[in-house]
Amino acid sequence: LANLTYGNFLGSYSPEYNITYWQKIPYAAPPVGPLRFRAPQPPLPENSNGSTTIYNSTQPYDLCPQRTVNGSEDCLYLGLYSRPWTPSSCSSSSTPLRPVVVTFHGGAFIQGGGSFTLPPSAFPILNVSSSSSSEEEGAVGGKEYSPDIIFIYPIYRLNAFGFLPGKEISEDPESDLNVGLLDQRAVLQWVRDYIEVFGGDKEQVTVWGQSAGGGSVIAQVLGNGASTRREKLFQRALAGSPFWPKTYHYDAPEAQELYDRFAELAGCGKNGNASTTTTTTTSLQCLKQAPVQTLREASLAVSASHTYNTSSYSWAPVIDKKFLLQPLSSASSSSSSPNLQLNINSAWSMYNLHEGENFLPQGLSNSTGDSYGFNSSLASFNQWLQGYLPGLTEIERTKVKEELYPEVGMAEELVGGYNTSYTRAGLIYRDTVLTCPGLWMVEASGGGGGGGGGQGAYLGEYTIDPAKHGSDTGYWNRVNDLQQTDRLIYEGYAGAFASFFQTGDPNAYKLTGEDQAGVPDLRETGMQFVIRNSSLVTGGTDLLRSRCDFWRSVGERIPI
Repeated sequence: LANLTYGNFLGSYSPEYNITYWQKIPYAAPPVGPLRFRAPQPPLPENSNGSTTIYNSTQPYDLCPQRTVNGSEDCLYLGLYSRPWTPSSCSSSSTPLRPVVVTFHGGAFIQGGGSFTLPPSAFPILNVSSSSSSEEEGAVGGKEYSPDIIFIYPIYRLNAFGFLPGKEISEDPESDLNVGLLDQRAVLQWVRDYIEVFGGDKEQVTVWGQSAGGGSVIAQVLGNGASTRREKLFQRALAGSPFWPKTYHYDAPEAQELYDRFAELAGCGKNGNASTTTTTTTSLQCLKQAPVQTLREASLAVSASHTYNTSSYSWAPVIDKKFLLQPLSSASSSSSSPNLQLNINSAWSMYNLHEGENFLPQGLSNSTGDSYGFNSSLASFNQWLQGYLPGLTEIERTKVKEELYPEVGMAEELVGGYNTSYTRAGLIYRDTVLTCPGLWMVEASGGGGGGGGGQGAYLGEYTIDPAKHGSDTGYWNRVNDLQQTDRLIYEGYAGAFASFFQTGDPNAYKLTGEDQAGVPDLRETGMQFVIRNSSLVTGGTDLLRSRCDFWRSVGERIPI
């Protein structure tokens, strides 16, 4: 039983998986009624009026609104688990508090959820952590550690409910931009306030996520102590294939078009059913009062209309001048204000060789084309590039096509070449959205040196065929046969994750032999960790960095 200031929450123990877990704990008040499109508010008391009611936390929670019919606005919950323990067993000063991992789910900021069933997500990582061996507590780099990890899985608002941009939102004192990111921040504040009740160390917190979960990591890194008014809530960051789409200012034409289109589809625009919505206030009031299903359908229609259009942009974080102060390409540059440097000790980002191809119109891969009008011809590639990056000058586009990503070229130094429009476009998309953002986060992270103190900068590439978006998750996400049939990669990859979560250093508890590479510190060596079929090696980053340097130089016009 966990006794928090706002309620008593009953967890459970699974003898089958040897974990103690809580599946459902509210971390904020339900964002319903006037709290729609507003920053998360403190959780409601579960023990009001002197009640000693025990909240059953051994139940899954609903998704936030998404897709066609499922989900509830009352969705701001989290779950957590670790090896067996009780709050009373962690009260002894001789027992070290345990490192904490807050995991943000993916789903393109449009869909997804964090509720878990048994065995929970990331359980394969716990199985290769030092808690799965007989190793006792000790010290790494002079700091006491516990051979265990607390994993936390929250859910946050998505699509229009979590990322509605526009001047209407900014100008309304009862609304906020980027509320999905503010939900995540509220989770981290909850960890700061309550994790010691669960035996967690608030000074050893890692944020982790894959895809939009990785993009969420980047967003939280940007907002982690980014001003003197904001408390630093975590120390480490691991972004897997971080989905960091174009990040416009909240009132840029592309962002404002989303608000206007969404309001129109919901019947709250000037030409909608609510004919009186002629001012910004009444338009937003209409949206706040509209049925959930109406907003869900309008949000889905906006998402569908932006699948492969020229901007390739839909619901996503925006520069709001409060939480996200400026684009990542600017905030992570050496010329940024010291206030905006990325305030974390250790950072690691992973990417997959061909994952950009998941986000392309499939017509680019064949001569017959597709319904979007794309095919594998050079002319079609040029059409795609112009539509995807309209802000580049002709000189810059020529540099992209002839120098950085020529018709026949290389992917990375270690991987080999390409000669198709599909792979070429995939690399451009991968680098601008999934790879360079992670690299910039890692390069700009704090600390220095990858020793036992856990302050390092790490980059890695997964190249095992097909190396598409999500191909690497089989080694660490859910229990499956791959973790037994490919034990080397499982222990080398998931084991490095576990070591990073526990110490900030992916090599502190290296499980593979001396014939397999560890994860090199990028700042110290200029090298990255490369996962190949049946081997773990290191590879150069010069080609990738030259491309990312270019994308950074034009970042504000993409914008990223």
